[in-house]
Amino acid sequence: MKTNEGAVDRVLRVIVGAGVLSLAFVGPQTPWAYLGAIPLITGLVGFCPAYALFGINTCGVKRG
Repeated sequence: MKTNEGAVDRVLRVIVGAGVLSLAFVGPQTPWAYLGAIPLITGLVGFCPAYALFGINTCGVKRG
């Protein structure tokens, strides 16, 4: 499993994921807020299965 997310992408995913996940505990407390775990985990790991599926790479590693 290679990293396919760049640094900015990872930071944004962690921030947004934590923010959405916090809504499960504070705020409207809706079960939909648990979907925030998806961007949080992908941001921490650095790999997004959807990016791999569509061939997207924001990592910025030069090939060749």
